[in-house]
Amino acid sequence: MKKNVFYVMFLLFVAVSCNRDELQNQVTQIEVAQKDPLDAKQINGKINESIKNTGSFSWAKSSDHLVWSSIFQGNKVASIGFGSSKDDFDRSLSSDNEQIQNEILALIEKYEGKEKGRVLLTADKYLNQIDVAIEKQETVIALRKMKNIRYLEPADYHYFENESKFNGTAKSSGSSSGCGFESIALNAADYTTVTPNAKAPWSFYKHNITSAWSYSTGAGVTIGLIDTGVSPEQNLLGSSFNNGSSSGRTISKVGVHVDSVWPWATGYDGPNDQCGHGTKMASTMAAPRNNQGQPVGVAYNANLIAYRAATNVVLDGYHEQNGVKIAFTELANNNSVKIISMSMGHIFSVGKIEDGVKYAYSKGKLIFCAGGTSTSFTTFVGVIFPAWMPETQAITGVKENTSNQKCDVCHSGAEIDFTYQMERASGSNIPVLSYYNAQTDYVGGSSVATASTAGIAALVWSKNPSWTREQVLNKMRQSATYYPNPNSDYGYGNINVLQAVQ
Repeated sequence: MKKNVFYVMFLLFVAVSCNRDELQNQVTQIEVAQKDPLDAKQINGKINESIKNTGSFSWAKSSDHLVWSSIFQGNKVASIGFGSSKDDFDRSLSSDNEQIQNEILALIEKYEGKEKGRVLLTADKYLNQIDVAIEKQETVIALRKMKNIRYLEPADYHYFENESKFNGTAKSSGSSSGCGFESIALNAADYTTVTPNAKAPWSFYKHNITSAWSYSTGAGVTIGLIDTGVSPEQNLLGSSFNNGSSSGRTISKVGVHVDSVWPWATGYDGPNDQCGHGTKMASTMAAPRNNQGQPVGVAYNANLIAYRAATNVVLDGYHEQNGVKIAFTELANNNSVKIISMSMGHIFSVGKIEDGVKYAYSKGKLIFCAGGTSTSFTTFVGVIFPAWMPETQAITGVKENTSNQKCDVCHSGAEIDFTYQMERASGSNIPVLSYYNAQTDYVGGSSVATASTAGIAALVWSKNPSWTREQVLNKMRQSATYYPNPNSDYGYGNINVLQAVQ
């Protein structure tokens, strides 16, 4: 009897060993149909074809070969989101995150033939997300078969830079909302002087913002701005942030951007704006109201935390996407922040930024993102990422006295939640502070529409400090053009801010 039992156990051992060997062979002998990577022109062509044919592009729906080629052509760096489910992005709520991460790294080490120290670039503190070095297509195929991989994407593929190289299109999202250090004297028709001697932009009257100031000025509310930083040469967004009628508030500047073409480079380059865009957004939402004859912001008594997260408005490389992710998570964990505004984006999803947005939303933040501002190339694109996400409020700009005529370079679509009037018949946009002291400028596009709407939200929340995010949003909706039946391309339309704060 014992002999028979031993024989059965021996057969089981042999069977298990064989199965183990078979599994081992499956892991190490993956079939690769296309062994050479696509070049950047071919990759961009496939992305553009998908957007034109289906209206969108997704790495998740792309072939193993396209994903690997893009990783290979992007400094061989990949971004991986993992978890036990598609919504398992928060490390603090994921008890098995270390185990899953180690399993992923072990697989990469095996296929790449490298030690862990040469595979892992970064592991996010708050998110189930890592950046890794990958060279082999077999590694990509094996990773995409793992059940605990939420996404696997190229982390440093420069789509816009390559598009510019091949088609001569501009890298920025348009001169009206991209970089620029110009100073322009304001046309007197584009503002009204309000006490003590500040310039209220023309758009404020279209949305009843100046009348709303009798009820709320944004005091006690902190807005987090994710952009290109704030100018060190504009004192009204620095040492003179508390000035005139603006008092008792704070401005903080944080830099989370690494200025390098190499993804493995470290060291943030500070909070100072080197583009001009972030300065204009900060001015739009919170410039002080004083006697210096300068443009005032929508919520001139709100607090501001301005993050330099990227070089410009197009989130096209590793350090820009990583900087934005970090900014979202840090603002999410800052209990004083109620509102986050970002007038930057991409034409397709970036997994790590998506995780950052979801993380901030889970912490109760009210998030506003630009619907998109175009060059001639991107006019076929609808609402951009991350504005299309359900966790964000997508904003676009419309022409004066309209709520359903987008500005000449603005995007529209079903994902838009609100609009803001920012383009006049004369062609003028919104007056703002310049990069330089005592000078002014204009800014347009969905960028300024987004920053303005974030300021409006601060006015509503300041008036009702005990309210939740949903209560603030509902009040904004109820005070807008198309409530209760949103327009198919322009959401709830323009907000009557006086009505929203009464």
